[in-house]
Amino acid sequence: MQAVPGSLNKPQQHRHHQMLKDKQVKDLIIDKRRLVEVPYTATLSDTIKTLMANKVVAVPVAAPPGHWIGAGGSMILESDKQTGAVRKHYIGMVTMLDILAHIAGNGNGDVDLNKKMMVPVSSIIGHCLESLSLWTLSPTTCVLDCMEVFSKGIHRAMVPIDGRSENVAGVELTESASCYRMLTQMDLLRFLDDQQELKAIMSHKVADKQLQAITDTVFGVTDKAKVIDVIKCMRMAALNAVPIVESANDITEDHTQLVNGKKRKIVGTFSATDLRGCPVSQMQPLLKLEVLDFLKKLWGSPLHEHTGLRSSWREQVTCYPESSLGEVVEKVVSDHVHRVWVVDEQGLLEGVVSLTDMIRVIRLWYLTDFLQ
Repeated sequence: MQAVPGSLNKPQQHRHHQMLKDKQVKDLIIDKRRLVEVPYTATLSDTIKTLMANKVVAVPVAAPPGHWIGAGGSMILESDKQTGAVRKHYIGMVTMLDILAHIAGNGNGDVDLNKKMMVPVSSIIGHCLESLSLWTLSPTTCVLDCMEVFSKGIHRAMVPIDGRSENVAGVELTESASCYRMLTQMDLLRFLDDQQELKAIMSHKVADKQLQAITDTVFGVTDKAKVIDVIKCMRMAALNAVPIVESANDITEDHTQLVNGKKRKIVGTFSATDLRGCPVSQMQPLLKLEVLDFLKKLWGSPLHEHTGLRSSWREQVTCYPESSLGEVVEKVVSDHVHRVWVVDEQGLLEGVVSLTDMIRVIRLWYLTDFLQ
């Protein structure tokens, strides 16, 4: 196995590797608040309000015990700390992408948004694959093992407090605890960003071929695309966000479909979380707007300042191929975004670096460097 340039000496290797063995998931959730969740009977309208009020993009769905098959066949339960009596059963995770998928639907007709927003949240679990898998991480799981889980595209995991499960990273067949916390990829990256031991890997350019940090296949939408068409495209491709690129001069370009964003001028980003900041009562007419007009209206809304969202139509979070991994990690942590678009000097898209990419690259560097 070939070491990435900038490797540490042997004593340093063992020290920083041991740091990831000594640090545990419980060290990452010290400041985390109690789990934000919704009951299975909550409407989608209420669910969106919960997401917006708590500035989160996903919530687990809780139901009475004994009446549901858990996500992925798992049984993640909340029980009384004293008696052990089961109080609730988490049956899935609903994200903004699930809600977008539900809004888009399968038909080509007009969306009856009021009707769609009144369905119980339990009815949309499974619209996207992520909501079918509830992951848990033991509080005593080491950070390195946590990185392995999140490097595979798992965006978040529930951490049991006073739990009764074994120390196994991944999906538990049965998990019971008196309460849970949610650990996300962003929490992990925020922790890694503070580690001095990472200076060597953080100094590498994201374009370094040995890192393979950049995903160079990027699908986007044009600035002429309608919001409802963007949502349908994201649903079909299971994308949480798409770059908005300038439409080509070719009048035959189909603005209802995804386009190859490579070497196109990026003018914005549309994310599943953008819809979280849109008042449900105003959403119906806004779905027919062109995507940039939608984002401008959303940014100008008084509710926008309470969502924690940035004005993605005017401030794209980008980097260059020559940017260091440390710069890119700092961007996602400080701007609280889940991806950084890679552009050339003219602002043309070259690729994207996601949170999953960053965690995967850092983890592989640790393992490669340690084994040398």
